[in-house]
Amino acid sequence: MIILVAILLLLAALVGAPLFVILAAMALLLFVESGTATVVLSEEHYKLATNPHLITIPLFTFAGFVMAHSKAADRLVAVSRALLGWLPGGLAIVVVATCAFFTTFTGASGVTIIALGGLLLPMMIKEKYPEDFSLGLITSSGSIGLLFPPSLPIILYGIVAGVSIDELFIAGVLPGALMMGVLAAYALYVGGIHKVKRTKFEAREAVRAIKAAWWELMVPAVVLISIYGGFVTIAEASAIAALYVLCIEVFVTKDIKLFGKEGEHNSLSTVIRESMVMVGAILLILGVALGLTNYLVQEEVPMQILGFIEAHVESKLTFLILLTIFLLIVGSLMDIFSAIVVVVPLITPIAAQYGIDPVHLGIIFLANLELGYITPPVGMNLFISSLAFDKPVLTLYKTTLPFLFLLFLALLAITFWPDLSLIFIR
Repeated sequence: MIILVAILLLLAALVGAPLFVILAAMALLLFVESGTATVVLSEEHYKLATNPHLITIPLFTFAGFVMAHSKAADRLVAVSRALLGWLPGGLAIVVVATCAFFTTFTGASGVTIIALGGLLLPMMIKEKYPEDFSLGLITSSGSIGLLFPPSLPIILYGIVAGVSIDELFIAGVLPGALMMGVLAAYALYVGGIHKVKRTKFEAREAVRAIKAAWWELMVPAVVLISIYGGFVTIAEASAIAALYVLCIEVFVTKDIKLFGKEGEHNSLSTVIRESMVMVGAILLILGVALGLTNYLVQEEVPMQILGFIEAHVESKLTFLILLTIFLLIVGSLMDIFSAIVVVVPLITPIAAQYGIDPVHLGIIFLANLELGYITPPVGMNLFISSLAFDKPVLTLYKTTLPFLFLLFLALLAITFWPDLSLIFIR
């Protein structure tokens, strides 16, 4: 019976049933089969709701959506072009930097591609960048930024794994910079080869652009100074960030209409609805995924996996190679939030047996899932770009392959060079 139901759930997933429905049904089926009261699912939702860090998810998400619905992207692109446009491939570096900024606040949810793609792709093609390169760069940059504070996946990982979120924030800076640097270096190469259009650096124009985007440029500084200055907790910093961004975009730049009509792109009611729909989806997935995780722990599945691995995998090196392959597959099949909740409790005790630092493991995990978004055949950003740019998904497979290869090299450095993550905290 249980096998038949599992097959039906798999078929439901293949035809597009919501992920939280599949996870909830699996958890209920397994708990009933093991004779455990199904009230445990409600208990997991309660534990999630009482976690002190949970409030950061809706607040940082709201801040990201406010900026995505405003003209912040235009101003940030103008700053980047004024500062970097003189470089061969300068506009491509602008794409990487701007996408990283947005993804830091929205997560690798596809919002970055949707919010910036329509602006950046025509600009790149106009300046004579190859279309395939432009599509591949924007799609690949849609998940760049996950390792920088105040990334939502970092916060969630810290909650689930019981690891210091402050340490994860610090540990992600250099690996995140490496991944951005790899893409920037490739952009310089392509820009030089194709002799793309460059803009002369003008100090006056740079100052003007910085002044126009000053308030948005200060968002990361406001968050980081408030946290690492010892003034507030991370939860309080998320509230400060949301209030700061709201006040700037409503009262200073006036991009967001406080009393705009529902459905208008720049109406505050539209921003609230869209951001909270996303948050609601995340919390539903987290709640049922935690219930499924509870079953796995109850049945000692991690210990059984550990026993199997210890019997067949002798070295830390081999384990890290297998972990990388496994996480790339997971990242291409699951969204990052459910992957964190389902997979992290399974791998943390195993990694500990091989002496892998828990903070380093977190950076490895998130870097792998960052690549998973552009890993064929079902990386989420591939399909989002396909819809956003009206291109066949097979075209996106081809255009993202060079970027996937380069980011994979960076991933190997992050995985096998722990000091890159731990140099500032150990």
